[in-house]
Amino acid sequence: MTYSIEKAVEEGVVLGMGNPLLDVSANVDASLLKKYDLEANSAILAEEKHLPLFQELKNHPGVEYVAGGATQNSIRVAQWMLQKKHACGYIGAIGKDDFGEQMRKCATNDGVNVHYYDEGGQPTGTCGVLVTSGGQCRSLVANLSAANTYQFEHLKRPETWKMVEKASIFYIAGFFLTVSPESAVEVGKHANTTKKTFCMNLSAPFLLQVPVFFERFKQCLPLVDIYFGNEAEAATLATSMEWNTKDVKEIAIRLAQQPKETGRPRIVVFTQGSEPTVLVVGTPSQVWLIKEYPIIPIEASSIVDTNGAGDAFVGGFLSGLAKGVTLDECVARGHYAAHVIIQRPGCTFPAKPSFVANSV
Repeated sequence: MTYSIEKAVEEGVVLGMGNPLLDVSANVDASLLKKYDLEANSAILAEEKHLPLFQELKNHPGVEYVAGGATQNSIRVAQWMLQKKHACGYIGAIGKDDFGEQMRKCATNDGVNVHYYDEGGQPTGTCGVLVTSGGQCRSLVANLSAANTYQFEHLKRPETWKMVEKASIFYIAGFFLTVSPESAVEVGKHANTTKKTFCMNLSAPFLLQVPVFFERFKQCLPLVDIYFGNEAEAATLATSMEWNTKDVKEIAIRLAQQPKETGRPRIVVFTQGSEPTVLVVGTPSQVWLIKEYPIIPIEASSIVDTNGAGDAFVGGFLSGLAKGVTLDECVARGHYAAHVIIQRPGCTFPAKPSFVANSV
């Protein structure tokens, strides 16, 4: 495996759009999941019955607050890996409240250029993170609140659109399709027209099961250059697309070969927990590359919290795209970032990364 020479990273090269949430994280007993009808490894939007959960978590011993939301996590990790102030930018909606200011301060301290919409009149969104099985399982319950108020007109404001024009890599989690699908499509079309890179994450099985959200996924599909996801999301996608397969590699191939508006190949990257990461590059007429990459081994006793591992992988991968390195190194960066994050509570990291691009 050969690593390429890195290019200089410019400000604003990566731009994320998503649902910023303040993570309310705690190690809990499995009985709390049962109480609120939750699964150990899942991600859902909060319903009325889940709202008391957030108060329980706030009162839970050892509760921690971390600036989160899937896309914001990935952008923060990419920024950390790149170590250049404002290399990454982020757009989303927060409330005019203390939680919103905490979020802004955290992201800004991480070096991210945030440009939040805060005119929706709702409190800053929160995400309950219920960690079980000694950190190996986590259930996410998102109460979007202000995150659900993002407006397309904010994207088109001159100061926001300048960020879009400056960026060359865009990343949007599937969760954002529940809020502002028109914004996702607009950025995707801009990326296609200007030959930039548009990345999206499948994010959660329910997004591929609920008809209205699945239709939004299909609307964006022809615009996407790089898809990320995990094995559970891949399986759900195959069911919804009626592909009649559960093989992760085959699903990645099918997704890579879906129709695309540009002639450029599509890249699909599926993580599988402790199993090898699958990467496929293809076009509707040809599969160019199929590879598997073993993850960095880790003892179960060293795992503190798997929350944010997938987001961290994407962040590491995006940092590789920004540096113009090979896909091999992009995956290596993703594995490194995820390896660091699962040994810490929440999506947090040390002051500087220690990743070294070696030939292996």
